[in-house]
Amino acid sequence: MSMSDKEKILSRIENKEAAIGVVGLGYVGLPLAIAFAEAGYRLVGIDVDESKVDALNRRESYIEDVPSEQLAAVVDSGLFYASSDYSELAGVDAISICVPTPLRKTGDPDISFIIMASDEIARVGGSGKLIILESTTYPGTTEEIILPRLISNGDVIGRDVFLAFSPERIDPGRKDYTIFTTPKVIGGVTPACLEVAVKLYSAIVREVIPVSSTSTAEMVKLLENTFRAVNISLVNEVALMCDKLDLDVWEVVDAATTKPYGFMPFYPGPGMGGHCIPVDPMYLSWKLRTLNYKARFIDLAAEVNGQMPGFVVSKVADALNEERKALNGSRILILGVAYKPNVNDVRESPAMDVIILLQEKGAVVRYHDPYVPSLEHEGFELSSISLTDADLENSDCVLILTHHDSFDWPTIANKSRLIVDTRHAINKQGSGKLIYL
Repeated sequence: MSMSDKEKILSRIENKEAAIGVVGLGYVGLPLAIAFAEAGYRLVGIDVDESKVDALNRRESYIEDVPSEQLAAVVDSGLFYASSDYSELAGVDAISICVPTPLRKTGDPDISFIIMASDEIARVGGSGKLIILESTTYPGTTEEIILPRLISNGDVIGRDVFLAFSPERIDPGRKDYTIFTTPKVIGGVTPACLEVAVKLYSAIVREVIPVSSTSTAEMVKLLENTFRAVNISLVNEVALMCDKLDLDVWEVVDAATTKPYGFMPFYPGPGMGGHCIPVDPMYLSWKLRTLNYKARFIDLAAEVNGQMPGFVVSKVADALNEERKALNGSRILILGVAYKPNVNDVRESPAMDVIILLQEKGAVVRYHDPYVPSLEHEGFELSSISLTDADLENSDCVLILTHHDSFDWPTIANKSRLIVDTRHAINKQGSGKLIYL
């Protein structure tokens, strides 16, 4: 009796004979590809960006979480190479799709990258393969968008081709949780699909969490990030209330954190940023609108967090006013424009809105961020300055938006005349005036 397609792929995964493709070589796809290659699987990475493909084949990484030395080791071993040609996927056993899913300006999810990847995979042939979507999206995407394309040739799902969803859980810059140590949620279209996907990911992940369907796995990811978005918006609103009540929100949160149960600390800031937290809940809100349901918590969270850049600018204006200075014409030095510490990612960073609002009010804005050498956004182009004592001393206000570990906080505190600190980065009063969010 000949082996079924399921038995073949399970055997090839078990014996590390399986070849794997990863579509999309960004902050999710590249670390995943490297993890499979380091586990001993042959790996081809696909990306439409030729410059990324060329860099990877030159052993040059553009992702902070993947050092070039680590990339070079798997390239030199012959286990990894990159290409822009989807035809390279014809001979692989499994394909992980890790393409972007941004929001359009209308708030609708843009799944065009998923559609393009699915069409290309169907063109080269999905028969006998496992296809896993990792891109964050709304519940139902895997079965509504990818499945019809894979079975259009007559293949039977769970017998001839296997399809699953496993949400990425990458937190750029984080060292304590890696692909291996972070549990992996997986949902399959059929039990056979789930079995094959669990087998594959068990090769690189310590703990796999199977769930009943792809839609459940899609919803898990959205719940995780909606939880963070709602709680960040809650503490940001508490910050707004504390400002009205003349209370220190940082003291309030720190005291509440001493409760050993029933409380989890979140901290205020200039707004939400990054690839997930501001965006992912909106997929769910959009999906529910199509079902005539209003996701009120999600919409309110977005509204509250959207107010924070304006609140930050008002704090700067009030602080300058107390020094008998107008915001118009004042020299504002921003420290940190990345959306979180110790990364170079500015996607959805609240710093962009803060800069626009400051410039609209006539402020002269400069910034320093060792991770972000230049910025180009709607209406402005700026380059990071090399921070000196004179830069701090000559600025009318130093505005802290991102608390990178590399910043010399004692010097910043002692050389600045006026500081507005949105991250509680400075714990000790310096020579100048210090104002917290």
